[in-house]
Amino acid sequence: MLAKIEELLQEIDTLKVANADEIEALRIKYLSKKGIITALMADFRNVPAEQKKEVGMRINELKNKAQERIAALKEVFETQDNGSNDFDLTRTPYPIGLGTRHPLSIVKNEIIDIFHRLGFSIADGPEIEDDWHVFSAMNFAEDHPARDMQDTFFVESNPEHVTKNIILRTHTSSVQSRVMEATQPPIRIICPGRVYRNEAISYRAHAFFHQVEALYIDRNVSFTDLKQVLLLFAKEMFGADTQIRLRPSYFPFTEPSAEMDISCNICGGKGCPFCKGTGWVEILGCGMVDPNVLELNGIDSKTYSGYALGMGIERIANLKYRVNDLRLFSENDTRFLHEFDAAN
Repeated sequence: MLAKIEELLQEIDTLKVANADEIEALRIKYLSKKGIITALMADFRNVPAEQKKEVGMRINELKNKAQERIAALKEVFETQDNGSNDFDLTRTPYPIGLGTRHPLSIVKNEIIDIFHRLGFSIADGPEIEDDWHVFSAMNFAEDHPARDMQDTFFVESNPEHVTKNIILRTHTSSVQSRVMEATQPPIRIICPGRVYRNEAISYRAHAFFHQVEALYIDRNVSFTDLKQVLLLFAKEMFGADTQIRLRPSYFPFTEPSAEMDISCNICGGKGCPFCKGTGWVEILGCGMVDPNVLELNGIDSKTYSGYALGMGIERIANLKYRVNDLRLFSENDTRFLHEFDAAN
């Protein structure tokens, strides 16, 4: 029996397998109830008494070695198998495409970069605001149409005191107000962010959109300073040949106020269907900060003056990329978004 055990020990050292079935076959051959080692244990009762101790130790050694060898083969096989067939059905299929920035983010970052190079820093504020910072501090009368439900989303209405209403901000001018009440001039900021208005959703309007406003307050700030910044911005954003024109307008928070047009970047100012044959396209509103706004926010209007301007990011993106439906920016259609991969 000792010779048989020795032979089996050498045999186990050389065991090899090609697949899982062969591993199971080895386990059955050596370790099952009808296997070779089980048969040796059953025959142990026939071993002479003087050899029982040695034979018993060798049988245990054979059994342990067989278990260890088969376990090792199984581990090696499973490792190799997992390496070649590691399927995770929850993973995104290959090739995994890289994400890109949203077109509105591309345009917003470009606007921020231009004004940053002109010395403006970024200011931010809450989207859920009180009436004071959105309207009253910006010189809106209490009966101004912009306060009506048709234009503004009210979170909490206070009929007894309109200025205590809680609303979704309708413009990022509320950020200007918060900066002015907390900071003395010089102030030179831009305020990018999302705003909300109660409008019917269509190809040209949405219930939310994005703005960038700019504010500069210091001593002796003039309309000439504003015009020069507007011209530099237009040329940086739309090309060196871009021209601007300013048309008189009205905003409660600026006086005088103007709307700015740029020469059509499609026809070069010659006239086309996009600019309705005029050669000009409106892009933003601007003006000198009304002295009432300065005083309402704790700034001496006799010492300081300033200008403000604001534009819709969607509007600039429409002009830059010629997108004819505003809804595309918020529908997350990957076919539309991938058109801007090159812009990244």
